[in-house]
Amino acid sequence: MQAVRFVVFCKFIDLIMKLSDFDFELPAEAIAQKPVEPRDSARLLDCTGGQLADRHIYDLPDLLRPNDLLIVNNTKVIPAQLTGQIGAGKVGITLHKRDDSAIWRAFAKPARKCSAGVEIQFAEGFSATVIERHEKGEITLQFNVAGTQLDEMLLAYGRMPLPPYIKRPEGKDDADDADYQTLFARHSGAVAAPTAGLHFTPQLYDSLQSKGIGIAEVTLHVGAGTFLPVQVETIADHKMHSEWGSVSETVIDSIKSCKAAGGRVICVGTTSLRIMESAYAISGQLAPFTGDTDIFITPGFQFGVADMLLTNFHLPKSTLLMLVSAFSGRAFMLKAYQHAIDTNYRFFSYGDACLLQRQDGI
Repeated sequence: MQAVRFVVFCKFIDLIMKLSDFDFELPAEAIAQKPVEPRDSARLLDCTGGQLADRHIYDLPDLLRPNDLLIVNNTKVIPAQLTGQIGAGKVGITLHKRDDSAIWRAFAKPARKCSAGVEIQFAEGFSATVIERHEKGEITLQFNVAGTQLDEMLLAYGRMPLPPYIKRPEGKDDADDADYQTLFARHSGAVAAPTAGLHFTPQLYDSLQSKGIGIAEVTLHVGAGTFLPVQVETIADHKMHSEWGSVSETVIDSIKSCKAAGGRVICVGTTSLRIMESAYAISGQLAPFTGDTDIFITPGFQFGVADMLLTNFHLPKSTLLMLVSAFSGRAFMLKAYQHAIDTNYRFFSYGDACLLQRQDGI
């Protein structure tokens, strides 16, 4: 299937939205540093029907209906953070998108050391050459090994790329190697977890299926660009980093069957939603898709696939807060977030979740 890259961006017709429109105060103690156990005991803020109800993830089978279909992201996080040497100095590398079997886009810190032609040494027999230095700390690297051999080197010398708000002051926590992967992780390539999927357990999976609720898998290799702050005040000026994804014909058939039976499509996480809406946006209909997407969903976007969304609580001023505001309304989402703060929900990757219903015409 031919890969396609495109941009989709929507904004309010009546006004230009500003970054400050998506800001809120979040206490530092609300940021989860570890997941709860078991995973499906995380809290769930039910925002369906325009009301707020405090529940848990394990309540999900009772909140959905037979013939509903969950869309999950089966990407697998790779150990994408490396520490290398340039001469006598160290440089931190975070891979974010594979361009070829030996070529990766990455963020470097400090990037000023990474001029084109510079070699970065990671270990004996494992190095990379900077092909190009881009803006805002981004570089393109060509490794001295490729394909499965490169994957093996990353497993040996890389670290799990936890978000910067998850603090490990005493160094690497081995528990993160398992905690930061979802039940559905099968296809290696992500450098950030599709965090709504972290809540699923085998018991929850079985309970959903026993209720006649379907589960279909798509792939979006989440990039490190998901952690980058929006640095422009007018959000129309923000540029998204592209990510590779795929939606199979089998998934499309499952969605069509779900809709025909009166079921609802529930995207598990913003990553599943982004790849599904990318596939739909190309032709305005349900169709398979494989390729790069830098879709930017903001208020005013017309959704074509998702009826509901299960997602964690996102950062202030983030593109993901803009996405959920497009899905359920900015004022309503800010109200829901304030309720979550007031009632001690846990935020971000290892935190709790909310269940949203699409509100058209907002």
